[in-house]
Amino acid sequence: MAAALCLLAVSCKSSGNYLPNISGKAGEIEVVCTKGNWESDPGIALRSSLGGDFPYLPQSEPYYVLYNVPSDSFTGIFQIHRNIIFISVDSNLKNTKIEFKRNVWATPQAVVYITAPNSDELTKSIILNREKMTNFFDQAERLRLIGNNKKYEAPEIRTKVASVFGGSPYFPDEYSIKKQTENFMWISYETTYTNQGILIYREPYIDSAWAQPPVILKQMNEVLKDEVPGMREGSYMTISKLTPGYEWVKLGDKSFAEIRGLWEVENDYMGGPFVSHTFLDKDNQYVITMLAFVYAPKYDKRNYLRQVESIIYSFDWTADFPENHIKDASVEANSDRHPKKK
Repeated sequence: MAAALCLLAVSCKSSGNYLPNISGKAGEIEVVCTKGNWESDPGIALRSSLGGDFPYLPQSEPYYVLYNVPSDSFTGIFQIHRNIIFISVDSNLKNTKIEFKRNVWATPQAVVYITAPNSDELTKSIILNREKMTNFFDQAERLRLIGNNKKYEAPEIRTKVASVFGGSPYFPDEYSIKKQTENFMWISYETTYTNQGILIYREPYIDSAWAQPPVILKQMNEVLKDEVPGMREGSYMTISKLTPGYEWVKLGDKSFAEIRGLWEVENDYMGGPFVSHTFLDKDNQYVITMLAFVYAPKYDKRNYLRQVESIIYSFDWTADFPENHIKDASVEANSDRHPKKK
């Protein structure tokens, strides 16, 4: 079966046929395998590896939602799903094979193939490649969102942000500038029951300790107290005392400190998840922080957070902006934009 699927993929590409847009919901992964593999150790390992809790949310939500499509049913609509994993056993193999491919039957699509000599080796490979698969699908989901942000962009916001900070993310057209001071901007998209916000601020570079979590969080709380008041008198946004996650990220020619955690409002009951990127400007004169946060008390928050996270991941310096911004026709329709229910 796996060989036949590979031949089909080659046939589509070599013929130059137009690839349709992907189907499926954001955060879904379709797993193509036999019922036996799905219900035994390989399937259990896959669900454990990719379907565990999303980190730093106020309630439990799966990292990815996985569902099984039997190998002999993989036709038609199933072939154009956004994220697909094939797991299979081939006793003729000596070593396990894993492949990562894009745009096999649709665009922008992410597909992983794992084939092993037996069930035990298949399970081991799934566990061993957990991080690679997670990163692969994370990047695919993020690039789709960034593509939508550029396709439905509010360029005037990017221009204003870049005039202050020397660069800017790409903001969807629902966003607007809520507040601006000399070294701070608050850009948000608000509905009756949701608030997705991006806070951008800078401070002078002092020493190499700028990238350490205590330094970043101390400055973050000072800025939040001064610039982001709550609805009640004496209330203001602050970072939860629960220890956040920290990671140093290198992405192409960019490097930044990423912090994930929860925010709350002092003297009130509001709160939600956030992710922040902190980095130096091009001249090493300022430390810039972008903080993306979500307030959605009535809804699940994973997809909302991925949306605002994609915005700060799209940051470019002014010199890197395209001279003529062309909308990418390969980007999926806007079905992923600001879902109100999971």
